[in-house]
Amino acid sequence: MTRRLLRGGAGVITLVAALLATTALPSAAAPPSTPRIMVENGETQPVFSRAEAITQTVSIETTVDSDSDGVRDRVQMRIMRPKETERGLKVPTILEPSPYWAGTHDIPLYPVDIDGAQAKSGAVVNRNLAEIFPGYYDNYFLPRGYAVANLDSVGTGGSTGCPTSGDRAEQLGTKAAVDWLNGRARGWAPDGTPVKATWSTGNVGMIGQSYNGTLPNMAAATGVKGLKAIVPIAAISSWYDYYRANGGVVAPGGFQGEDLDILVRVVLTRRNPEVCEKVIDDLTATQDRVTGDYSRVWSDRDYVDDARKVRTAVMVVHGLNDWNVKVKNSVQWWNALKQAGVPRKLWLHQANHATPFRWRLEEWLRQTHHWFDRWLYDIDNGITREPRVDIERAPGRWETARDWPVPGTRHVPLSLNAGRGAAQPGDLSPRPRPGATQSLVDAGRTRTAEQLLVNETQADPNRLAFLTPALKEPVRINGIPKAAVRASLDGRSPYLTALLVDYGTDTRPTGARVDTGERVCFGQGVEGDDGCTTRQAHRTETAPFKIITRGWLDARNRHSPSRTEPIAPGTMYDFRWDLEPTDYVVKPGHRLGVIVLSTDHDFTLRYPAGTRLALKPGSSKVWLPVAPGGAEALGR
Repeated sequence: MTRRLLRGGAGVITLVAALLATTALPSAAAPPSTPRIMVENGETQPVFSRAEAITQTVSIETTVDSDSDGVRDRVQMRIMRPKETERGLKVPTILEPSPYWAGTHDIPLYPVDIDGAQAKSGAVVNRNLAEIFPGYYDNYFLPRGYAVANLDSVGTGGSTGCPTSGDRAEQLGTKAAVDWLNGRARGWAPDGTPVKATWSTGNVGMIGQSYNGTLPNMAAATGVKGLKAIVPIAAISSWYDYYRANGGVVAPGGFQGEDLDILVRVVLTRRNPEVCEKVIDDLTATQDRVTGDYSRVWSDRDYVDDARKVRTAVMVVHGLNDWNVKVKNSVQWWNALKQAGVPRKLWLHQANHATPFRWRLEEWLRQTHHWFDRWLYDIDNGITREPRVDIERAPGRWETARDWPVPGTRHVPLSLNAGRGAAQPGDLSPRPRPGATQSLVDAGRTRTAEQLLVNETQADPNRLAFLTPALKEPVRINGIPKAAVRASLDGRSPYLTALLVDYGTDTRPTGARVDTGERVCFGQGVEGDDGCTTRQAHRTETAPFKIITRGWLDARNRHSPSRTEPIAPGTMYDFRWDLEPTDYVVKPGHRLGVIVLSTDHDFTLRYPAGTRLALKPGSSKVWLPVAPGGAEALGR
């Protein structure tokens, strides 16, 4: 028995012709013609029965042996397809690969207080996406002529091998599913009978959120033939930028103390998991939580340079309030795909680590349906001629653009200047004004960034603040802000943290969502699954400020994320680093602030308090990617 397929992204694809009547023919009658897909108005139509769908499970041979048992790993895939595929209908497949289908384990996290009190022994929150990403592929896409499938990634569920948190074994495990759907890999039914995908057109789409979206990125980066379109949602393009940043050990938001080896243990749900102990030990030994340097273990999990191999249309989706998988992972992938000339779309929304399905359902289904129809069924439905970018400017208010950042955006320099009489807070202004060195004493082990942002017009010994006057016009910041400061550190903490802050009381989205109580139906229902969901809305809060974005640097990696160099206490150095990409409008009457810290309590390792960070005003700057018209509001 195949368990009911779990959920994922969105997309649809079409052909031509009309569907024959499904009335059973007398046994003596001539065999019916091959059933066909129905297309109207450029869309595949829901003419197949979800209730009568065929399910099957197949174990697929990969080309890797990640557990070193002398046998190639196998990945298990569960498939649901229209019953007409038994009568000659060939369909493409929408696939969601995942390490989560068999559940997860609670694993204690690493302590992040260095040489101090033990970190609280936490447990990884169950990352099963079913709760936050209700399934709909079977209800919506299967009736429109798609097979839908779930794949257990290497070392999870019914698959063999070992999870590796994103290296080539997992990459090739996901690729193997595409190969089997194209007749290039061997597969077996649960009883050991060889089985082929005789019903498959060979065209494959993938979709998924988080790790489930990362695996499609990984497969696309191999250049595998037959993978025609993917929709990676809040997905990783470089694992270094998930667990590290600019030489520093920097956690994904909400998972302080997690790392590559912890995540392997979280998803290790295969039978006989003890065979993976050496794999995990090797990962623990090489991931390096001491220096945070970029090394071979990270380059093996970095797909950005492989964008040139991608022959897959990519629809990138990310939340601007996502601090789990940070926005950089999607933006650097988007930029690399742009350079490689890959067909692409981009959605940026106001939620955190989530999918727009439940708060923009109709448009989400329309675009992903058209995306898959275009690339899996070769239907010219106009999706590639629509605006390439959808941006949620405020809850429920969307804009479109032909590219991102918006054309005409330029980096505007603003100097971090001392306040009048060399006091704090300082000024953030276009013209540099040299002044006396300003300093802070690190207290990030006990004070969060949010706690250090309050009372911005007053001096605080544990942070430096630099503020613009109240803006007279709106300023849109879209792209990658950059910091360049001249500073010294004296103490244990090697971290430099910069926060870009909107100061002004306002009601803003928090990233979380709430159920509205409105039930909306999107597809064919079956017993236990009515093909409906409850619409969500963004949760908002009224607050005096909001962190627009932030960025971190380990000062010892001032020349390269791959090389740690000592720093002399109290010696001034020039430091440069990027903040996380953003798209944010600062309203008139608000002030823009740059806050400088050392330790960032919820993200960086936390060394003993007391490091003194001294900054040279005037020669320290930020460069903000400002959309046309905004530079004048900043005095440029």
